[in-house]
Amino acid sequence: MGSGALQKGCWKLTLRSHPSPNCGPRRDGARPDIVVIHYTAMPSAKAALDTLCNPENEVSAHYLIAADGAVMALVPEALRAWHAGAGRWGRVSDVNSRSIGIELCNDGFSPFAAAQMDALTDLLRGIRARWGIRPERVIGHSDMAPGRKIDPGARFDWRRLAHAGLAVWPDPCGSADTAGFVPLMRAFGYTATDNPDVLLQVFRLRFRPWASGPLDTTDAGLIHNLARRFPVDVNAACT
Repeated sequence: MGSGALQKGCWKLTLRSHPSPNCGPRRDGARPDIVVIHYTAMPSAKAALDTLCNPENEVSAHYLIAADGAVMALVPEALRAWHAGAGRWGRVSDVNSRSIGIELCNDGFSPFAAAQMDALTDLLRGIRARWGIRPERVIGHSDMAPGRKIDPGARFDWRRLAHAGLAVWPDPCGSADTAGFVPLMRAFGYTATDNPDVLLQVFRLRFRPWASGPLDTTDAGLIHNLARRFPVDVNAACT
């Protein structure tokens, strides 16, 4: 089992190499400008690693991060891993060709370990330095496949990543008219569906996991803030 280190500025991350055969070239000369975060929903890092490296499963990711913070490199960043599946983000429909996929060992119900979040933070800093990926294009699997996927789930700490400049979070902004919710969701990036119930579910999963009930003016105010500050595709590395 090989290992290596990636360094940039004041951070250093040690990687364990576990090459997965489940990859290929990025289509049409695409380069990554999105990061998609997943959870494994499996009982152990070993079980996830076996799945992601088994050619019969036809699934992979670029990285797998164990609960103890160990980072396993499965697919080179320049190649296309098979992690996203059907979905969209903004104008991007082949998300695999435009993204780097990161799997976190988590059952979907438990808090994410501090060591794991520390490792993810360092990994994202390096990815951002290498590819210039903007914070608003660090998304969850649920964001690009609403109604089909729910990872990384309600326990994932998006606010922590936003505070580190590695994701985004809405500013407190009061309320807004709910009539504009669906077009504002599209403007921010949620283009895989126009179903208002599915969009509300996926929005709250990430930004208001404690909320319940029908769409309200607080939801509308938050997405208005996000869509105004981070219109999808405007600052993408490529289109």
